[in-house]
Amino acid sequence: MALAMAMAFSACGNTATKPKEETKEEVKQEETAKDEKETESTTDIATLSGDFEGTAKGYGGDVNVKVTMENGVITGIDVDQKETGAVGGAGILRIKEEVIAKNTTDLDNISGATISSAAFLSAVKNAIKEAGANPEDLVAKESKEDRQTEITTDTVVVGAGGAGLSAAIQMAQDGKNVTVVEKAGITGGNSSLASGGMNAAETKLQKEEGIPDTVETFVADTMKGGHDKNNKELVEKMAAESSEAVDWLEELGAPLKQLKFSGGQTEMRTHAPINDEGKSIPVGNYLVQKLTEKAKELGVEIVYDARVEKVLMEDGKAVGVEAAYKDGEKLKVNAGAVIVATGGFGSNQEMVEKYNPDLKGYVSTNAKSIEGDAVDFLEEVGANFIDMDQIQIHPTVVQKDGSLISEGLRGEGAILVNQDGKRFVNELETRDFVSKEILSQKDPAAWLIVDQSMFDQSATIAKYFDKGLLTKCDDYKALAELIGTDEETIKETIENWIETVKNNEDKEFGRKGMEETRSDLSVAPYYAVQISPGIHHTMGGVEVNTNSEVLDKDGNPIPGLYAAGEVTGGIHGANRLGGNAVTDIIVFGRNAAKHAEEYLQK
Repeated sequence: MALAMAMAFSACGNTATKPKEETKEEVKQEETAKDEKETESTTDIATLSGDFEGTAKGYGGDVNVKVTMENGVITGIDVDQKETGAVGGAGILRIKEEVIAKNTTDLDNISGATISSAAFLSAVKNAIKEAGANPEDLVAKESKEDRQTEITTDTVVVGAGGAGLSAAIQMAQDGKNVTVVEKAGITGGNSSLASGGMNAAETKLQKEEGIPDTVETFVADTMKGGHDKNNKELVEKMAAESSEAVDWLEELGAPLKQLKFSGGQTEMRTHAPINDEGKSIPVGNYLVQKLTEKAKELGVEIVYDARVEKVLMEDGKAVGVEAAYKDGEKLKVNAGAVIVATGGFGSNQEMVEKYNPDLKGYVSTNAKSIEGDAVDFLEEVGANFIDMDQIQIHPTVVQKDGSLISEGLRGEGAILVNQDGKRFVNELETRDFVSKEILSQKDPAAWLIVDQSMFDQSATIAKYFDKGLLTKCDDYKALAELIGTDEETIKETIENWIETVKNNEDKEFGRKGMEETRSDLSVAPYYAVQISPGIHHTMGGVEVNTNSEVLDKDGNPIPGLYAAGEVTGGIHGANRLGGNAVTDIIVFGRNAAKHAEEYLQK
């Protein structure tokens, strides 16, 4: 059933239905435009020297800049901003370098970080206007065109998300030349948006905390979660190499120091990062920043804003790719092997509806660049695709903008209640089951509730609040008014949960792992958000074997062609367990790299 609903956007005590909101990008761009002050030019920009300050609204808050100029030339820019590090922060860094190099604000926004880069440009313009000059009068520096149109390398990796970066780093560590081609202006893709953690079994952290997990249990949970539609050989490889993958990340400077429960787990195996204060932080933003830094440190070449359109074949073997820059100019990359890591197609509504018409009208949590580019160019070389109709909806998505509320919150103690203020499901069931139960409620929607103790332990929750996703309610009465139910009902629900946690037993819904719950929701104030399911992950994709080789329609490997991450099918079956995607991209990104290296040595 397609999701057709009007969500309520609320403040405590008032619940009102609004018409469809503008997108995040439309709203922020309007605010950015307002921030570009109409200051009359009174100063010749060629005489402008000193430090000048400006501000504009970004996605995560104000973007503040201090622009240093000498005789009308921008020589430096200090930035204070709260944008997401691997997305907006990365976009600002790239656009900042370009502004200084070219001495102009007449630049395109960074694709993948449009809001943040637009805010930065507006802030720089505002700084110049505050100084009484016109930013349009900046004399742009002449720069040699350094954009490449042909590259030769050992291996080309298509896509700079988690799988692509992992593959590139592994190859660089092993002494191979590698070029990454990315269609967006920043690294990350969907990996930047991962919120919970990375599943792994038999790890050092589990042993330290006495978690009796095994690879076999990990495999069994994943197969059950995927309704046994998974390719078991791929699942076994992912589980068997998961602990080593966690160790590898730690060696790169990206340790995962906290354990959480995610839906469908028999044992606690979701490994998550924490900040310097010991608070939980989103795994995706953390890992993408760390992987990007490591790739650059190792000399990995990343070509941005180039969309791969074709895999080059010679004598039946993959020998490179052809891509196009945003202005249409072509890029040819000659390579001994090709690794495709472009992600899924969750942001391509037309493709989603083609493979699963029931999902028409659903909001998506995916990055805008995740459009299934590889489907066409891999079909052209005869690759086989499997499980394309298996598209996961995530249960806890904010409908107004597609923001995902992490499954990790439920693992730590958050509960779901319906419009009557009552629990209606085991919050740690698999995503498809919880989504089905939410959709069976009236509206159909639910509320996710956390308390102050959870807020204090989690930088992730604090970020949700800062972004305006969570509404603060001081007591039961305010919480009831927000949800639209009576105070006694919500009080009974919360107090029953307190008893459930105290007794380590969920008699009502059979939720497991109660002894690991970090909060019993006993500390007011409360924070709540209305959610409903949204498109999250495409389990189907190109068929691969355990060597990450792309298979043709006869089941034979296509020489020199590999794939890893969400672009592949078979690993997650009919439903992906939370935390398995990060395991997938790290394990199979490295796996593709290692087998590509073996191929190159033949």
